[in-house]
Amino acid sequence: MGYIHCCGALHRTRTFRIVPQGNFVVSELDYLSKCPVCGHTVVQLTRIDDDDNISIVRKVNKKAKLFFEKLKNVILYEIRPINYNRINTGKFYLNYNEFGVKKRCYSNLRTLKIGLAENKDLKINP
Repeated sequence: MGYIHCCGALHRTRTFRIVPQGNFVVSELDYLSKCPVCGHTVVQLTRIDDDDNISIVRKVNKKAKLFFEKLKNVILYEIRPINYNRINTGKFYLNYNEFGVKKRCYSNLRTLKIGLAENKDLKINP
């Protein structure tokens, strides 16, 4: 998922990978349908060539909609972010003090083995 800078902030966009044309290696199209602040439609085409030079084309409002319609037929796929499941994590954290500095332990407390002695005969079932 890409971001477009508009109205002094970064806004999440839909990102599309398009067919690279000319001597470009990678081409991506970011589409912001409506800015939450000003309401503009923004389209940004970012291309990278063989020498790692970046080319950016940015259109706003009516020109952006026409530009997006023109490039719809060369879109390969939409880049979607991966949703990670937060099954084994919680919102609890452990406060502790080290040398007069308060710190937080965000570790999963089930995996901590505090106070365990090294023993060959001790069986721990995870």
